[in-house]
Amino acid sequence: MAVQMRDSGFKYGLMTRLLHWTMVALLAWQFAGMGVKLIVGKAPITAFWVGTHKSIGVVLLALLIIRAGWALYNLKVRPADGGGFWGRAALAGHLVLYALMLIVPASALLRQYGSGKPMELFGLPFIAGGGVETAWMTAPANAFHGLAAWVLLAAIAGHVLMVLVHRFIWKDDTAARMMG
Repeated sequence: MAVQMRDSGFKYGLMTRLLHWTMVALLAWQFAGMGVKLIVGKAPITAFWVGTHKSIGVVLLALLIIRAGWALYNLKVRPADGGGFWGRAALAGHLVLYALMLIVPASALLRQYGSGKPMELFGLPFIAGGGVETAWMTAPANAFHGLAAWVLLAAIAGHVLMVLVHRFIWKDDTAARMMG
């Protein structure tokens, strides 16, 4: 049996599922790290976990760009959100998730670039840093990044809740399309 790489009207293909579940794991890592930071404070485990935050954030942004491109490539063949109120709500919910997954890391990169400080990704130089802070870049990102991240977490919780509603209340096959 051949592996279905592309989406179809009935289920998501391997590439879509791989991108989705990889991002799920990395987002879980990001939020768990921030949760540990809030609960434990400064500790060796916090330093390690939070030390990966920027690198993982950039990976998530790259995966989102790939995922959005792949979704557009598959737009005409992927499973439909459905019609009526719930279909429009599903479409709106997915657009909000994509927007927040773009805004959160993009605002962090704007803040980092505007800080004038260098940035490494997994120990490799990524942003050289100019040494001078640019307030119009750092101020909005400082105010927005954390708040948008927690809104993203709430949107993810809503997404998971709707998966459970589909599976256990409406008993349809919507969740199975992404499970594989």
